[in-house]
Amino acid sequence: MSSPLISVAELQTLLTSGAPCKVFDCSFELMTPDAGDLQFAQAHIAGAVRANLDRHLSAAKLATDAASGGRHPLPSRETFAQWLGSVGLTPEMTAVVYDRQGANYCGRLWWMLKWAGHENVLVLDGGFQAWQAAGGAVSVGASALEGSASASAKFMPIYPLAPARLAIAATETVAANVGRATQTLIDARAPARFRGEVEPLDPVAGHIPGALNRPFTQNLDAQGFFKPAATLRAEFETLLAGRDPATVVHHCGSGVSAVPNIIAMEIAGLGSTALYAGSWSDWCSDPTRPVEQG
Repeated sequence: MSSPLISVAELQTLLTSGAPCKVFDCSFELMTPDAGDLQFAQAHIAGAVRANLDRHLSAAKLATDAASGGRHPLPSRETFAQWLGSVGLTPEMTAVVYDRQGANYCGRLWWMLKWAGHENVLVLDGGFQAWQAAGGAVSVGASALEGSASASAKFMPIYPLAPARLAIAATETVAANVGRATQTLIDARAPARFRGEVEPLDPVAGHIPGALNRPFTQNLDAQGFFKPAATLRAEFETLLAGRDPATVVHHCGSGVSAVPNIIAMEIAGLGSTALYAGSWSDWCSDPTRPVEQG
């Protein structure tokens, strides 16, 4: 399995090679939703398309075709394909995603593109900070190419969906396998939220019974780059303590910050693992589902 990462130098080479490529800026701040747009307007990789978690990478409010539950439900693959078509992505292109938040939000688009069947998707290691530090070309101003998944998009090309390249786990599947050796849950939230000591976003504190805790921030070094493959492999093997990596299902609060753990396991050579997209916000919405604290 090839690495899901691309370095700044590799991206610069790709952009000057003339090969078909599209770069996406996914910067976002959960507690300040407008911040990512402001960051993009201040500076972004030249030619990058804006990809906003709320507008483009989550289902619209009251959408009847959402592909998951939770605070950031996935849009249907068909709705996502409309947006991809509206920004001009085609299957032969290499898609490169980045953000300013430790691959937290660009990981969402990386996963969704794989889910749509796109083959060549890469995460810019070190994010926009690494690009700027290397003197990469930037542009300023709001995006003129943001795209739309609205009804008007029906006049634009629609991205041709292909079989999903990553697995998604439904709430019912997760619930049916709690406590079984066939499923190993890894929760990417901060330890205090995992233990149920604090809960700033969801109505219930705690975690799914039996889940392991691996905050997504542990995948990065002090400079904001993913740790070396050998280091990540050793850390995940310690966490799993003999459990089969193929049984892993990742989750977090709303299916976003779990993805860096999926990326890290791929970097580590531990294979492709599943995402519970609804995550804790979906799980705790039903009071009959069990909750564990501590």
